Amino acid sequence: MNRTKWIFLCLSLLVIGSLILTAVFVRDLRQAGGGNIGVITLTGPITESAGGGFQPESITPAKVRKLLQLAEDDTRISAVVLRVNSPGGSVGASQEIGRLISSFPRPVVVSMADIATSGGLYISVFADHIVAQEGTVTGSIGVILSHMYLGELYENLGITSEILTAGKYKGIFFERLTSEGREILQGFLDDLHSQFINAVAEGRKVDVEMVKEVATGEVFTGAQAQILGLVDSLGGLDTAIEEAAELAGVAYPEPVEIILPPVPWWEKLGGLPSAILDRLTLVPLGKDSLILQQQLEQHLIPRW
Repeated sequence: MNRTKWIFLCLSLLVIGSLILTAVFVRDLRQAGGGNIGVITLTGPITESAGGGFQPESITPAKVRKLLQLAEDDTRISAVVLRVNSPGGSVGASQEIGRLISSFPRPVVVSMADIATSGGLYISVFADHIVAQEGTVTGSIGVILSHMYLGELYENLGITSEILTAGKYKGIFFERLTSEGREILQGFLDDLHSQFINAVAEGRKVDVEMVKEVATGEVFTGAQAQILGLVDSLGGLDTAIEEAAELAGVAYPEPVEIILPPVPWWEKLGGLPSAILDRLTLVPLGKDSLILQQQLEQHLIPRW
């Protein structure tokens, strides 16, 4: 082999070796700056417990606790993105979920989907960063409580109802609302409203008086919410993942969906038989009775 061929061979080996070393260096660099971003999807109303059978999906403290625990136990997860799509719901459940999010030991970013109102906004403010689409529906910082007096309905149905109580106001939800009763319930709702306002102010690190100005129960678009300080930035899930990676110091984020193990089919049946029985007993009474039952299920429960 002549000298020219030897020189060509040596140069070729040198180039190939350099490429291999470069690839290894880049791989190690990516691994050093890489990390997984856990993505948790929270969809539906916020409730204390999930409905049995084939009830619509909901967000419960137990579900959020399990999902966050899975993320915390995985040492490869550097930060978490919560994809929130909820109109709100139970006050107590929202507060418990908020505490779970605030105590999570790694960065948390919320990605608001179509809607994140009331309780959906409440749980979001405990994250380190909130991302929303321009058209996301959010806001609705307020409290609602339904009061139903059924005395006249019972009379029309020929039902005699007698309510015995111990405690002057124990039967307030079952009697016709008086001015005194209205004042009591309004004070109750005002206190819950104040709790909501203070939580938003603390979570968003803004002045309480500023939150009071927007805590009228009205809804905002994501673009409006950003101007008002309720949202940090605009964008979708990808933007939220990028924000989470930045908070965690991750240069090359890899999103990983975090889901609960499948529920056995026999557990899905849960309260299905009783739910079917409840509906069947109301069918002879007509559609109005079904609507009434749905209203009664929300009776006595203040909602965000």
